[in-house]
Amino acid sequence: MHSDADLQMLMARYQAGDPAAAAALVNQLSPALHRFFMMQYVSRRHADDLLQETWLRIHEIRHTYRPGEPVLPWLYAIARHIRVDHYRKTTRVETRERQVEQLPEVSASRQGSAGMDLDALLRSLPEGQREVIAMLKISDMSLEEVARATQSSVGSVKQKAHRAYEKLREQLTRMGFGHIGAGGRG
Repeated sequence: MHSDADLQMLMARYQAGDPAAAAALVNQLSPALHRFFMMQYVSRRHADDLLQETWLRIHEIRHTYRPGEPVLPWLYAIARHIRVDHYRKTTRVETRERQVEQLPEVSASRQGSAGMDLDALLRSLPEGQREVIAMLKISDMSLEEVARATQSSVGSVKQKAHRAYEKLREQLTRMGFGHIGAGGRG
């Protein structure tokens, strides 16, 4: 992973107009951002679109980043807003298109008989819990960084993570993976 000091230095150079710094940020952070979006949507196309839209927004508002502040919480707050805006827009469109039909529920844990579908397990979590898990475990952010990115308290982040872990543990047990211990807190 990349150190926050390196990210801060790249961000300062990007704000000053250095295209190499912008490219370095995109190359370093896009894979984790893409995974963050993939956890929210089944469609790779949606994740690709959200990633592109996030970088466009970051480019437009890069002047709002305050040098010396951690980069990841600032960046993920933007990504989160993009995702929420996209979700609201998509929901409005789907609601208009399917006024009579009821949206089908996603049966996440029923797919695949031999193996465990981690993406499906994660998609089964409520949005807020899935978001916290993505930031903590996939993007390797600290509790404080996740709290800042989600505009919530560290306690709230811990609570969402705990509830997500409990739900995942229950699902894995139901799927026959036995009792999964309570390790990996944090």
